[in-house]
Amino acid sequence: MTSSAALPRTDPLPPEQPVETIPGHPGRGLLVLCDHASNFIPDDLGRLGVPEPEFARHIAYDIGAAAVTRRLAALLDVPAVLTTFSRLVIDPNRGREDPTLVMRLSDGAIIPGNARIDAAGIAERIRRFYAPYDRAVDAAIAAAQETGPPPMILTMHSFTPFWRGVARPWQVGILYDGDERLSRPLIEALQADPAGLTVGDNQPYGGGLPGDTVDRHATARGLPNALVEIRQDLIAGAEGQEEWAQRFAALLRPMLARPA
Repeated sequence: MTSSAALPRTDPLPPEQPVETIPGHPGRGLLVLCDHASNFIPDDLGRLGVPEPEFARHIAYDIGAAAVTRRLAALLDVPAVLTTFSRLVIDPNRGREDPTLVMRLSDGAIIPGNARIDAAGIAERIRRFYAPYDRAVDAAIAAAQETGPPPMILTMHSFTPFWRGVARPWQVGILYDGDERLSRPLIEALQADPAGLTVGDNQPYGGGLPGDTVDRHATARGLPNALVEIRQDLIAGAEGQEEWAQRFAALLRPMLARPA
């Protein structure tokens, strides 16, 4: 496991800028998203009463996912959209009616600042954080559709090596719902990787969460999509982040050359 000292709080944009948009060629046929890019909580939310060591854990953000996203976007010259706030503030990978949209308890950690949040408080967080992310993704998709082929949507996440004391065998997983146009080629290519990867097919989680990012932005538009989960211990440092960004860039380049 990686120590909290090795995982400082990510450098945030100011609270009024809850989204980071990475420029790239909108007509390349791919948009990369990172829903849980940051563990930052604006000071006016009082750290939500959460002890500092918790911000190094997966409950606050997806460790390593932001760095892989930024590097992958640069390697492929494609746009990317990332959050700049912690999932403890509000989870953009949940539907607005999902009971876990604002977590009160996460993997054994109580979130005091969320314990008594009411409907008005949730609506304010939607306005301030969730909705701007949605608008930025919508704008990136619109720019892509105006410039080139309908974009594939790839969302980057990471998962813990252990869950409830049980080791997870996968190095990477690809999640999907009914649309396998992007997910199936990625799974097959990863399974053929010379590194002998153990690839999760809709593991370590199942795809198709109603109202999640893929559902709202890709499924609703009929766009090819896949959700990537990389094991966190593999991308906690710069070397692993580069390795996995290069791996996915190599897999995706042939697909971008043949958008059909």
